[in-house]
Amino acid sequence: MNPDFWSGKKVLITGHTGFKGSWLSLWLQKSNASVVGYALPPPTTPSLFEVARVAENMCSLEGDVRDLNLLQSVVSEHKPDIVIHMAAQALVRYSYESPVDTYASNVMGTVNVLEAVRGYPGVRAVLNITSDKCYENREWVWGYRENDPMGGYDPYSSSKGCAELVTSAYRNSFFSNDDNDTVIASARAGNVIGGGDWARDRLIPDIMQAFMNDQAVAIRNPASIRPWQHVLEPLNGYLTLLERMYESGKQFGEAWNFGPDDTDAKPVSWIVERLADTWGNNAKFEFGAENQVHEAQYLKLDCSKSNSLLDWKTKLQLSDALGWIVEWYLSYQRDQDMREYTENEITRYEQK
Repeated sequence: MNPDFWSGKKVLITGHTGFKGSWLSLWLQKSNASVVGYALPPPTTPSLFEVARVAENMCSLEGDVRDLNLLQSVVSEHKPDIVIHMAAQALVRYSYESPVDTYASNVMGTVNVLEAVRGYPGVRAVLNITSDKCYENREWVWGYRENDPMGGYDPYSSSKGCAELVTSAYRNSFFSNDDNDTVIASARAGNVIGGGDWARDRLIPDIMQAFMNDQAVAIRNPASIRPWQHVLEPLNGYLTLLERMYESGKQFGEAWNFGPDDTDAKPVSWIVERLADTWGNNAKFEFGAENQVHEAQYLKLDCSKSNSLLDWKTKLQLSDALGWIVEWYLSYQRDQDMREYTENEITRYEQK
């Protein structure tokens, strides 16, 4: 990621009030981009968006990606150079409770963003952020490549596979001719962790909230293996990709994986044990079983393409990332200025 590239760029982010969107908004503000956010109110209380005062140095608009007319008016009014689509219903377990909402947000929301961009030819690059769960998961021990089939057992995973198909169809149907300079790509990342996440039924938030409240955290699926990475790792990949898309054109308008090294694909039990050790203060956890919805046991990405063609690689080992997370939540508990703390963490990452 080159901060100089982003200085003065007009960037529209959908979903800027979410966990990843808030981190990305702060990073772009720090790089002197002109940032416009379009999203529903923060999905949790507390939220990183609120505690880090993300809206202070950007134009923050409230809106739903299911509202095509409003999206079209926002794109037309603000005339972004770059669009980053992050707005989504992002939870597997919630998708079982609300499948219609999940498909409406994740599939038709993607359609609406791309349709709004289609109506304004000034957008140079569009990146749709989906998920590693877009792949048809066969519980392979090797990583999925960008050309592997889309799929999804649960509504969330399926909706992300659908969003990838929508992105490909729009790229081929409306943005492939030489008269259109807009480059369309998608990005798939593994399980993203970091400070400021309070999402329901997500491992790190569950653990941190329990530890902060001196409670034992109940861990489901301790044997499940995920490609864990700090939130700044894929964001660095997204921004690097967008730079290439903007400067080098449609050869970068494809799907891209951003995941950690194989050594950082760890079971849930490994994560909770190390977080408890790092937190100290008699942190407690228990491995329990309950009636579970289906969740993948093993899922890993092959990131050879990003490593080779973007020269992207992760900077943090997983043990270091877990340490950063504990430091973030401890700082929040101590009532520190969390915008300043989060910006300093971004600087710390940039300097690695």
